Amino acid sequence: MTVKDNSKNLVGQPIFKQLIDFIPKDKFSILALTHKTDKHYRSFPAWTQLITMLFGILSRCDSMGEICDGMMGMQGKIKSSWT
Repeated sequence: MTVKDNSKNLVGQPIFKQLIDFIPKDKFSILALTHKTDKHYRSFPAWTQLITMLFGILSRCDSMGEICDGMMGMQGKIKSSWT
């Protein structure tokens, strides 16, 4: 019987989530405040836009519809990284 190595935090996570976990959200938030990127946003802050655009690029999506459909499919797996 083989024993699964659960000592790593990345086990069972999608590669996309592993990649965005490398981006320090606290430093990103400081940059967003410094450059006032969220000054006029209503429901799409800079962090959400970054995650969405990275997903679109890495998934080779051709339209926002494809990005939305793909992210809806992964919503439960990457939700903690969005907020």
